[in-house]
Amino acid sequence: MSERITVYEVGPRDGLQNEPAVVPTGVKLAFIEHLVAAGYTDIEVTSFVRPRWIPQLADASELVRRLEPVDGVTYWGLVPNQVGLERALDSGMEAIATFMSVSEAHNRKNVNRSVAESRSALIEVVSTAAAEGLRVRAYLSTVFGCPYEGEVDVSRAVDLAASFLDAGACQIALGDTVGLGNPGQINHVLGAMKTGGVPLDRVGLHLHDTRGTALANVLAGIQAGVRTFDAATAGLGGCPYAPGATGNLASEDLLYMLEGMGYTSGIDLDAACEAGAWIAGVLGHALPGRMHRAYLARRAGHTARSA
Repeated sequence: MSERITVYEVGPRDGLQNEPAVVPTGVKLAFIEHLVAAGYTDIEVTSFVRPRWIPQLADASELVRRLEPVDGVTYWGLVPNQVGLERALDSGMEAIATFMSVSEAHNRKNVNRSVAESRSALIEVVSTAAAEGLRVRAYLSTVFGCPYEGEVDVSRAVDLAASFLDAGACQIALGDTVGLGNPGQINHVLGAMKTGGVPLDRVGLHLHDTRGTALANVLAGIQAGVRTFDAATAGLGGCPYAPGATGNLASEDLLYMLEGMGYTSGIDLDAACEAGAWIAGVLGHALPGRMHRAYLARRAGHTARSA
């Protein structure tokens, strides 16, 4: 039996929050249905941040209440603080993700708090959520470099990761927020995590493809022992507080590589590509995923021949 890799899909949240226009709730629900039909089992669907921060996700509570439960599928919601956690609980969320940056400058830009302030507040959020029976994922952003500070001391990330695991998080997601990472750096950071007592089977990688290194970084992560990778359908999204972070690793690109290497994800590649084609059609603009574009070209060629 081939080894399983979990693809954690962030398109409905991290992707759509970067769209210039607000996507209707019904469209988001249909997108999520496409993803579930393709076989995704971990989908980050929304964020419980203040609507004025990210108006594209102002419908978080309504969206979650309208989601159809599916056996074996976990819907995740991003929460910035205790207020966001209360909203998530009231909406019926069963899994949440917290977030903060390892670098002081990016954390200030992102949530207007120091690293120490975020750490203290989020440890409380994580422990409260865990006590309520929720699964908790803790994002650490700018682990592989900061657009404002440059290189980031890996010991800071190790310390934060350990503290969130101790508070009750089930997984730490290490973010290459602006796509600065390279395979050597992936090895260095993951080695430091392991040495610092952070089990790599409880680590995920959230990679951006700004400089075209995301798949190489996935391979380095697999070789080191990581088995969970974040990606967004067709390369949707980025980070509004990280200049130059123009897109997440495309889910279809990741799935194509994993399938070719003999790993299993439980996700049907053609159905995943169709989900990307569907959302691109709804949004009305091109998306950057390479496999996505190849699929569209193949489909267009087949249609032309059929005509």
